[in-house]
Amino acid sequence: MPLSIVTALVRNLIKVPAAVLRSRVAKDAEVLALRHENAVLRRQILRVRYEPADRTWLAVLSRLVPRERWRRVFAVTPTTLLACHRQLMARKWTFPQHRRPGRPSTAPTIKQLILRLAKENSTWGHRRIQGELARLGYPIAPSTVWEILHAAGIDPAPQRSGPTWHEFLTTQAHGILAADFLHIDTIALKRLYALIFIAHNTRRVHLAGVTERPTAQWTIQQARNLTMTLGCRMDSLRFLLRDRDSKYTNAFDAVFQADDVGILLSPVPLEKSSPHVTPCVCIQR
Repeated sequence: MPLSIVTALVRNLIKVPAAVLRSRVAKDAEVLALRHENAVLRRQILRVRYEPADRTWLAVLSRLVPRERWRRVFAVTPTTLLACHRQLMARKWTFPQHRRPGRPSTAPTIKQLILRLAKENSTWGHRRIQGELARLGYPIAPSTVWEILHAAGIDPAPQRSGPTWHEFLTTQAHGILAADFLHIDTIALKRLYALIFIAHNTRRVHLAGVTERPTAQWTIQQARNLTMTLGCRMDSLRFLLRDRDSKYTNAFDAVFQADDVGILLSPVPLEKSSPHVTPCVCIQR
């Protein structure tokens, strides 16, 4: 399929110089003839099947035609053209040539051992059970233990003292600001990264900046810009919630700690522990 796409692109690009050298009257007449031919074909054919090379060529040509004229120029709807671009992005970032089978499932004997340890030791959480399994010679990730206990209806992290993580986020929402990176894919198949800050109580999103290659220094500067933009509103903030990304350095934390804002590291996995941040990820486009 990649060879057919390249062949189609080269074949169509060769026709471009000939189209440029023709007179304007001849080109306009040819365009009118092609439009009439398309209109006749649309009346006779119920559905046209396009090959991957055809979709790629239409997606390339769509950048040369204003969007408001797509319906008059192309035989497909603008939604179809955008769908072609989404398929190109999916093929680029899923890496099908490097795809491998997933991890093997956990052995039933280990699952039974995990459930037995949880029932006989009601105060043990999933991390304590994972540590005991490691001592017995069973290397297993804490997240796997969490999933096994959760599927069996056992609390993976039994409450010992103080509020739960969800209760803490709910009661302290007015003073929590969350930081996260989102990615944006352009029409040229390039990936941009946006740093956003989310206020938990209002769900208001502050766009700090967009860059192609985020670095630690860039992230620190965006944090400084945010504190200057918020001004006196920084006094109402008590915590900054972030993940364990390497771009969040000690200097990044110091920007907020200078305003007496504590740093909280989000538990892993985030979607199971922080329901306030996950819905905001959907705004990336």
